[in-house]
Amino acid sequence: MEKGDEMESLIAKALQLETEPVALLYSETKPEGAAQFAPGTVTSCVMYMLASAAKGKVAVFDRKTFGCFGGGVGLGFGNTYEQFPGGVPGFCRFLSSGNESAPTGKAIGEGMKAAGVPGSFVEMFLHGERYKKTPELADRFVNELPMADVSTPYVVMKPLSQVDPEKDKPVSVSFLVNPDQLSALVILANYDRPGQENVAIPYAAACQVIGILSYNEAASGLQRCLVGLTDISARKNLKGQGLSGKLTFTVPFRRLCEMESQVPGSFFEKETWEKVVS
Repeated sequence: MEKGDEMESLIAKALQLETEPVALLYSETKPEGAAQFAPGTVTSCVMYMLASAAKGKVAVFDRKTFGCFGGGVGLGFGNTYEQFPGGVPGFCRFLSSGNESAPTGKAIGEGMKAAGVPGSFVEMFLHGERYKKTPELADRFVNELPMADVSTPYVVMKPLSQVDPEKDKPVSVSFLVNPDQLSALVILANYDRPGQENVAIPYAAACQVIGILSYNEAASGLQRCLVGLTDISARKNLKGQGLSGKLTFTVPFRRLCEMESQVPGSFFEKETWEKVVS
């Protein structure tokens, strides 16, 4: 990592990355001019803000502006599934077979319609996203998430080039990558380490991979890298952002600094990589 007034990523340069790497930070203060969801907006996707940050815009979230309920979980604002219509059981049915047959499910759905909630969300609430076969499996998924309650009022997404190395302390950095770039990052993550578990593809919402799952890795000894955006709901939302062919590759910041130092002398300087990107 080249440090001056700003951070420049040798990895991003070697990858010929089309967008900025995005740093995720805990913050006591709200960055001036940052993009932010309106309070109470529960159908917006955190990944819209990741896309914005990858294009150079700072984004900020707090406990009233995290987008959807999964986004609150993903960013580390506690178990916001408890705020989902019908609570955690309502969410587990939403993720699986739907709420229509639940004792109060249909009434909640009708209430959402009357309140002007988008019809697509109501349909999913009643009939399920079908990402888990049963509510019981969905409940187990929720229980196994490394729920976090960040100690700061804000979580910030910032283009890595705008990170102040004297003031900012990123938790993790996410790259938006195509298959060739993903391949190179997987190799680099294993280049200076033994074993075959230095990169993982967890089953979780896209925001949870770049958020709480990366927080968990940052606090661990192994500090694995995580591949994300396998969440098709998030992929649907990003199609209009020109990022439909991308996945995320998220790296705990301390591990990123190690990986940055490995670029010189690595495969990035060899003919094979030149042929891949040419």
